[in-house]
Amino acid sequence: MNIKKHIPNIITLLNLFCGCIAVVFVVKMNFEMAFYFVSLGIFLDFFDGFFARLFKVSSPLGLQLDSLADMVTSGVVPGLGMFYLMSNSQISESSKEILPYLGFLITLGSCYRLANFNIDTRQTDSFIGLPTPANALFILSLPLVLEYSDSLIVLEILTNYGVLLVISLLSAYILNAEIPLFSLKIKKFNFKDNALQIVFLTLSVLFLVFFQYLGIPMVIIFYVLLSVVNNTFLKK
Repeated sequence: MNIKKHIPNIITLLNLFCGCIAVVFVVKMNFEMAFYFVSLGIFLDFFDGFFARLFKVSSPLGLQLDSLADMVTSGVVPGLGMFYLMSNSQISESSKEILPYLGFLITLGSCYRLANFNIDTRQTDSFIGLPTPANALFILSLPLVLEYSDSLIVLEILTNYGVLLVISLLSAYILNAEIPLFSLKIKKFNFKDNALQIVFLTLSVLFLVFFQYLGIPMVIIFYVLLSVVNNTFLKK
């Protein structure tokens, strides 16, 4: 029995397990633990592909398992998180019976992206549209920003149903938008070929150190904007 060929799939299933645990924590309104388990799932998601390439055991089964696991960890969990944010937003009690379900637009957008990613041969070295893990971290950071921020402006923004709906719509859109986003993979160990990645990672660390949970959505927004700027200069 070749144990090596099963290691990547076991790691993928652990990603799914983390996603299932995160679902439970979101239901319990423990967004911090949900965020940590999604982060752990995303970490495992990176290593399943790493070990598949290392052991040369990539397979169609692994590809499908990866997307199915990501659908829970990076699709269902952020959609459920937005559902709870909307449920606690400034809307009437009667509206809370219906409107919060629009938070699952994030889950639908994630599902479409994951299915499309498996058949899109253009996304081997970079991304087109925001990857679902990045989107999940963005969405799940919002209730943490709301919980730990003392700013009344932040409170007003993140308890406003209209703002949350716009975030959900933009999330579903940017997951599938034809926007090339640079990869964080470093292939050559020199500054010239990795200047964009190094600048991004350095500033991201500063955002997280100085702004903590608020730094997470800032990093994701910065990633998209930096990619757009980079694309503009590449066209010239």
